[in-house]
Amino acid sequence: MEHLISLYGAGALVASVGIALIAGMIKGVVGFAMPTVMISGLASFMSPELALAGLILPTLVTNGMQALRQGIAAALGSIKKFRVFLGAGMVMLLLSAQLVRVMPVSWLFLGIGLPITVFTLAQLAGWTPARMVRRAKIEAMVGGFAGFIGGMSGIWAPPTVAYLSAIDVPKQEHLRIQGTVYGLGAFALFGAHLQSGVIRAETLPLSVGLILPAVLGIWLGFQVQDRINQAMFRKVTLWVLLLAGLNLVRRGVTG
Repeated sequence: MEHLISLYGAGALVASVGIALIAGMIKGVVGFAMPTVMISGLASFMSPELALAGLILPTLVTNGMQALRQGIAAALGSIKKFRVFLGAGMVMLLLSAQLVRVMPVSWLFLGIGLPITVFTLAQLAGWTPARMVRRAKIEAMVGGFAGFIGGMSGIWAPPTVAYLSAIDVPKQEHLRIQGTVYGLGAFALFGAHLQSGVIRAETLPLSVGLILPAVLGIWLGFQVQDRINQAMFRKVTLWVLLLAGLNLVRRGVTG
């Protein structure tokens, strides 16, 4: 940690703790957006590689908390219920990870961000789509798409959240299945970056140090989430999803 202080200063580490706390709170309320908030905030004053290292362990731990909040039995029940989505997503994640150096990621960001932004703007403006009926083929397609973009960009949330909202999953299960999806992805990301060298002796202390503020943040977010009803949860989710979609469009345009 002394090495990090010498590179970035004590102020940067204090700011990092604040960013992890805020990211955790947002995740506790709506179930997603932690990596987006953390990478955007941390990379504004430290190298992108260190910012990525910093978010990996807090993301892994908080996703576990989110997935297991109602207990192991409930988590296993969600895994069984959404096994088609999860299975298709993991297969496509493993395959698409090999395409990172071939396909321009900016195209991918635009391809995800534009439809998500239009979808959420329409709903916030008052349009209410007919409730989607769950079908295995559709679930496999959406899960596969989420895994495909996750393997290339590390972003799973927008298609996952949009699908769960479209089939009107109850709030607690909505958050639980998000935690399961992102937790599996975060575990894979941790393993990949042990191999890549992003996680190493110099960067690991930052990631470990940000676990506690992220955990405190998600706990505070859970307190808010417990007090809002399904309609408010859906509205807050849409606003955060809109910001995520706009951020993806920005990244696609700026490269």
